[in-house]
Amino acid sequence: MTELIITEKPNASKRIAEALADKKPTKLTNQGVAYYTLTHKGKDILVACAVGHLFGLTEKVKSKNFAYPVFDIEWKPTFEIYKGAAYAKKYVNTLKKVCKNIKEVTVATDYDIEGEVIGLNVVRFICHKNDARRMKFSTLTKPDIIESYEQISKHLDWGQATAGETRHFLDFYYGINLSRALMSAIKKAGMFKILSTGRVQGPALKIIVDREKEIQAFKPVPYWQLELAGRSQKHDLKALHEKDKFWEKKEVTTIYTKIKDEKKGEIGEVKKKEFVQQSPKPFDLTTLQIESFRCFGIKPKQTLELAQELYTSGLISYPRTSSQQLPPTIGYKKILAALAKQKVYEKLCSQVLKGKLQPNNGKKTDPAHPAIYPTGLMGKQMEGRKEKVYDLIVKRFLATFGEIAVRETVTIKIIVKEESFITKGTRTIKQGWHDLYAPYVKLEEVEMPKLKEKDAVDVKKITLIADETKPPKRYTHASLIKELEKRGLGTKSTRAQIVETLFQRSYVDGESLAATELGIHNIEILEKYCPKILDEALTKHFEEEMEELRQEKKKKDTVLAEARDILTEILAEFKSKEKEIGEGLKKTFTETRTVMTTVGKCSNCKEGHLTIRKGRFGRFIACDKYPECKTTYSLPNAGSVKVTDKLCPECNFPIVKIFRGKRPQDVCINPNCPTKEIKEKIEEKTCEKCGKGKMILKRSVYGQFLACDQYPKCKNIAKLGGDKKKTTKKKTVKKKTVKKKAVKKKAVKKKTVKKKKA
Repeated sequence: MTELIITEKPNASKRIAEALADKKPTKLTNQGVAYYTLTHKGKDILVACAVGHLFGLTEKVKSKNFAYPVFDIEWKPTFEIYKGAAYAKKYVNTLKKVCKNIKEVTVATDYDIEGEVIGLNVVRFICHKNDARRMKFSTLTKPDIIESYEQISKHLDWGQATAGETRHFLDFYYGINLSRALMSAIKKAGMFKILSTGRVQGPALKIIVDREKEIQAFKPVPYWQLELAGRSQKHDLKALHEKDKFWEKKEVTTIYTKIKDEKKGEIGEVKKKEFVQQSPKPFDLTTLQIESFRCFGIKPKQTLELAQELYTSGLISYPRTSSQQLPPTIGYKKILAALAKQKVYEKLCSQVLKGKLQPNNGKKTDPAHPAIYPTGLMGKQMEGRKEKVYDLIVKRFLATFGEIAVRETVTIKIIVKEESFITKGTRTIKQGWHDLYAPYVKLEEVEMPKLKEKDAVDVKKITLIADETKPPKRYTHASLIKELEKRGLGTKSTRAQIVETLFQRSYVDGESLAATELGIHNIEILEKYCPKILDEALTKHFEEEMEELRQEKKKKDTVLAEARDILTEILAEFKSKEKEIGEGLKKTFTETRTVMTTVGKCSNCKEGHLTIRKGRFGRFIACDKYPECKTTYSLPNAGSVKVTDKLCPECNFPIVKIFRGKRPQDVCINPNCPTKEIKEKIEEKTCEKCGKGKMILKRSVYGQFLACDQYPKCKNIAKLGGDKKKTTKKKTVKKKTVKKKAVKKKAVKKKTVKKKKA
């Protein structure tokens, strides 16, 4: 073979091989890893894949007892660093095998800084070359792949590669050193705890904690409003006093006393105001994540994963982009014509093709990729969240070409004894792009009655409303990502993961991101003793330097030397206050652990508290007055358990939240709770797995189920009123597979016999 093309994921290697092959590529495997051979215009090519990052950073010499600072690091295969990355070894072995006797190497990983680092590491550590050719594409469609290969770059994008590698070094420097400093401090205070913080994680948590403190410190201010309920020309009206909020009770009381018994009023003024709504900007990753959360409640990290799947299936362009611009080079007409072949979009595409094909591009750009757009390819039948995200991307693409929408606001003034009340409503009078983006245009449509000045108003009631100001809202997953982008913290690809990490560390909680006591105390301790760890300006400074590296305006060694100097200074300051920090962290963990593990009052002894504990056989709930009170409740070993403040409405026992699978469950800890009782008659059946035991009724924290009485020899379990269809399907599939294997074996035996006879 003359050339090896390296891709980032298995699916990408398949699509590239199929796109470039003159006829049909040949699929081969090594240790279960697929790779492809093909001929393109008479040239022999191999296409093989990585599986994300095959190399990670680690210390050159392993230090002991959380020693820091650590700056002497190197790249090593991920399977040598992490046990969970053992699967990566077969991909490394396959690439080593296929790159032998290769004359040239082409990198076709995702065209961004992470993809560049993945490609660079394969090139230098597996292929043992100093450079490689580079394919650059934004979609995995056949035309784009062929064009990318024809316009191939002779070199790697060294600006991206250097920026990406430097980012990895910086994140490792910060992550390992700051985390070790925290763990060393708490260890010296007599407690062992795995702790972590990072270059972006610390400032991100501080943003949430600062908001939480604003909420906690918030003091509501009382205010009053006057509301009028009336009727005019057979139309009901509700209006507020034109002053809206009154901050002085005396003032509002005086006006209320004057008009409260009035039964008549009149229309004072009717104003109409039209305004234009431009079509929306194309999606970059952040706006896609925000819109997906708004429309479907899908978290940003999950939206990115779904978009990545759509990309590797060839259905959309590369999602990790900062651009809000769709260049003409992507071929608007070609995409719309392809989308029109899908019945659901046929009418909308026809509508767009009749207008000016000029998208409403935004200002944000990306040097590597355009905004996110559908390719027009028809994939396999989609369902669930993937279908939702795909539909959102298609509709947004179409809407960017839409005509302006026009809305009208009608403001009506009602006069009652010289006091003015205002009511208003807004409606759409020209749909424009709204038609193309339905059902994702969620605007309130209020059509006001056609009234004119001097029309009489029958006043039904005037109400004095007392209220108070509300605290600022907590961040959501989507709004925090938007805030991080606004402040220049993290990258489009990493922000969603940062939010997830804060959850995993129990620093934040809930759909609206509430800082936990643990998160708040951690930030308070670091702010008091080592504020530079949380320095947002410093984090942003390094992000700007990454961009300068990408543009080849700075040198990698200069940036890393600066980072080492700053970290050395921070860590020296930290070490001088290690004892105080350790004691503070220990106190924090002791207090928060009690809060996070206390389920509620013991229902038996009435004195103790039920707490989550760990034993030889896993987790359970027990009374803290043991051995006087021996009350215990079981918990599942799989998944995580979180304390709630809820009580079961049936039995008044505490409810815990169990995270297992995609959706967490609220579960009553009482095994005898009426909600877990089974009303149906249970027929005694022989176990269909072992054929010896009987299926008997058993109880768990989730409720009741059937299980073989020969446990642990037989571990067969079944749901009550079990899903027979699913069982039948699985059995049918197994039988078919067995039959196929038997047929193949017979065929092989026949061939062998024939050969021997010959």
